[in-house]
Amino acid sequence: MKLRYTDRAKDDIELAFVWYERQRRGLGYEFLGCVEVGVKSILDNPELYRVYYSHFRGCVIRRFPFSIFYTIEDREIVVHSIFDNRQDPKKRP
Repeated sequence: MKLRYTDRAKDDIELAFVWYERQRRGLGYEFLGCVEVGVKSILDNPELYRVYYSHFRGCVIRRFPFSIFYTIEDREIVVHSIFDNRQDPKKRP
């Protein structure tokens, strides 16, 4: 399956990366690595993760308080958000 990130998801990743790098040099890259592991798991088995609402599924990222929210569309996985789980759940995509 193909993988596509929405603009919102790209912005989410960039903001989190910058924030973690400011906390400790290299931590942003550790965050990206954990996101990559989550995305690979989604690509390997897209229906493994539960549906949170409507057709949005979520994968909790290891080590960081974030979830990857995505949809399965035809032959494509669309990542809609890398959501900070400390936020109000009403802000999910």
